[in-house]
Formats: sequence, C-alpha cells, structure tokens
Amino acid sequence: MSQDAEIICEVRGAAGVVVLNRPKALNALSLGMVRKLARALAAWERDPQVTRVVVTSVSEKAFSAGGDIRHLHDLGREGRHAEMLTFWREEYILNARIKSYPKPYVSLIDGIVMGGGVGISLHGSHRIAGERYLFAMPEVGIGFFPDVGATYALPRLPGASGIYLALTGDRVGAADALALGLATHAVPSAGMAELADALTKPGALDEILAGFASDPGPAKLAADRAIIADCFGAPDLAAIRAKLTAAAAGGSAFAAKVQQTLATKSPTSIALAFEQMRRGTALDFAQAMQTEFRIVSRIVRGHDFYEGVRAVVVDKDHAPVWEPASLEAVSPSAIEAYFAPLGADELELES
Repeated sequence: MSQDAEIICEVRGAAGVVVLNRPKALNALSLGMVRKLARALAAWERDPQVTRVVVTSVSEKAFSAGGDIRHLHDLGREGRHAEMLTFWREEYILNARIKSYPKPYVSLIDGIVMGGGVGISLHGSHRIAGERYLFAMPEVGIGFFPDVGATYALPRLPGASGIYLALTGDRVGAADALALGLATHAVPSAGMAELADALTKPGALDEILAGFASDPGPAKLAADRAIIADCFGAPDLAAIRAKLTAAAAGGSAFAAKVQQTLATKSPTSIALAFEQMRRGTALDFAQAMQTEFRIVSRIVRGHDFYEGVRAVVVDKDHAPVWEPASLEAVSPSAIEAYFAPLGADELELES
C-alpha cells in the first residue's frame, strides 16, 4: 500500500486498519478518502479474518479536522454544485454505514476531531480519546451547519450539552468527551501506538481497551453544566437568549462569554442548527442524514457558507458579513425551506 495515499486501508492481523494520512491538511476528508474507506468497510464486512475496524491517524495534531471545505467552497464559487453535493451525498452514506456497521469500529482519536472527522468516528462502537483529543462542531462559524450525523447525535447528549456544542462550536477535551458520551474511553497519548498494535491481535476488545484506559482528569464544562442545561434546554432560541442574558446579568461570566460567542456566528446557521437539534430527537439515523442532505442542498446555493469560508479560510480576515445580519431578521419560513423534501434528489441509504 502506497504510503503517499491520503488514506491507507489494510488488514493487519485481526483488524481492518484505516490510517488517515493527509497530515498537511489535518486529515481533511476528500471524496477519494470517503470512497476508499467505504470500499474497505464493504470488503471487511464479508472478511472473516477481520473481527474489528481500527481507525487512526499519522498526525499528532489531528485525527481529522473535517471535510475539505476550501475545495468545496471553490467548486461552489464556480457553480459546480452537483460536484459539491456528490461529496456530501457519499460522505453521509458512509456515516450511516459506520453507524450500522456489524463489527466493532474503534477510532483512536488523539488530536483535533471536527466536522467530517466526527462523522467517521462518533457513530462507531468505540471512541478512544487521547490527551490531545479536541472535539468541536464549529460549522455555525463558517455559515454552515453541524452535519455528518450531528442531527441525531448531539440532541441525545445529556443536559442540552449537544445543543450548546452545536450553537457555539465550543471545543472540548477528553474529560468532557468521556463525561458527555462523545468518547467511550480515555487513554494516555503515550499508550496510543501500543493500543493500536494490541487491537490487531486476537483478544476480547473490551478487555484490551480496559487495560489501556485511564482517568482523563477534570472536565472543563463540569462547573457550567447546570447553566448549559438550563439555558440550552429552553424551548426556542428567544428563550435561550433570554436565559443567557439573565444568567450574565446575575454574574455568570460563562453566560456572558457564550453571548459574545453567539454574536459572531452566522444568524442563519444558528437558527438552522437549533431547528436541527429540535427535530433531531424524533428522527432515526437515516432520517437525520436525509434531513442533513436536504439542508446542505440549499446551503450550497446560499450566501453565508461562501462568506464564512472566505472570512475564516481564504482571506482569513475573520470579519464575515452575514446575510441576514441578525437572528431577528432570519424568517422562520426561510429556515423551514431548508428542511423541505428534495423529491428525486433525496438521499437514499442502503436498508
């Protein structure tokens, strides 16, 4: 297998091993990577030698920082929307395959895991967080929305923490990930390579993982979980904002900081993300992925995604001009339109 490949998929002992191998791009997912992983999972599902899948990264900085947003932005600027949507269609189908995969799927996450990286790890059976683990779904900051199955996963996190993560894009480490259920185990960074090797050998998976697991220490959000639950558990965005205002006025520095954070994000994206979270609790995984494909099919023909990527990735001036510019100016009917069926273009998932 070429070591120059963006993703390496090979059988090692008892495991189908996936190595994310695009370190200069922080393992941002390309369409080629999505397709290669999908082919490998299909083959390993039928291979009796493969008892588990292990996904790891060559980068010390990142497991995967997301999809290749700059490339997708450039395609859209050229009006090549069908090519953009081919990426998301196949990525979402892959996310659904991982969610329903019949063999244990173990992600060794010791670095940044965002966006598309979350999609190829969070829905697997085992998520192992190293000391460098850093989770975020920061899409509202680039005029996008938390996708790759976030519609299903985030509303199911305890204490409205998933809604908080979706609307703020906040980053959390291994301790919070373990506390919230984003990770199933925490392992010291120094033990990750040895664990990866151990997972290729026969043996009970849970016993192997238990032998490497450790206490990741205190969780960053622990002190503010009650405020998060109270504010982000409110029934609508206006109530969330009112509760944050009241908490900030009552002396909560955390609430005041959250207010400042929300003020920088795309108002359309915040409204979209909240509506996703509201609907997501009642959707199964396939319905969640279809919902996300409906949303992205409209996003690619909008304004804020291109403006957000311009401001953060292209020009890096971090001064996006959102349209509309305030939450008050975002109409409920405009948000509703993102969720409308696509007819012949609906995302179709394997049963």
